Amino acid sequence: MQPLLHHAASALGWRGIVVPDVAVLGHQVSAVVRVRADVHDWRTANGWPPQADPSWFRSWFEPAAHDRLPVPAVELVGVLVGESTVDRALQSCGTLMTLAPCSVVLPAPQGDRPWPLIELDYYGIGVVAVDEAGAAELVVPPEDRSTEFGPSLFGRWLLEVLYDRVLREVPAHARVNS
Repeated sequence: MQPLLHHAASALGWRGIVVPDVAVLGHQVSAVVRVRADVHDWRTANGWPPQADPSWFRSWFEPAAHDRLPVPAVELVGVLVGESTVDRALQSCGTLMTLAPCSVVLPAPQGDRPWPLIELDYYGIGVVAVDEAGAAELVVPPEDRSTEFGPSLFGRWLLEVLYDRVLREVPAHARVNS
């Protein structure tokens, strides 16, 4: 699945690190992130490791407990959702498109039955079709609608989860070139 996600990210023009299999709001998604090297270096030097623990996230609602929050060390470029139907794709991208551009990775249409894409396009959800050989084609470009919704503590916490995953799973030399 990993090479398929890299092909989909390339078709979208998304440069960064692909973080597969992230559980978000009951869906398994993949995220494309870029590490902010300057912030990562600062956080490392100042003892601010990733704060992916949900209890830490809940404590952010109490300013008396935490008068400052760590600066995000990763930027969420986009979200990739692998689904087999358009309806499921709409469900998976529904909330996630408030955080970053969301694209669905669908199997290439078989025969004369094209995907009904107008609804995905209407909501700004991108579509990448991938064939059996792994070739990815951008069918519908995604829109970045995150600015319409503004930042959220959930989105900020997701950045911490992704930062934690990158540090645990991606070799340091690969993070530099993201």
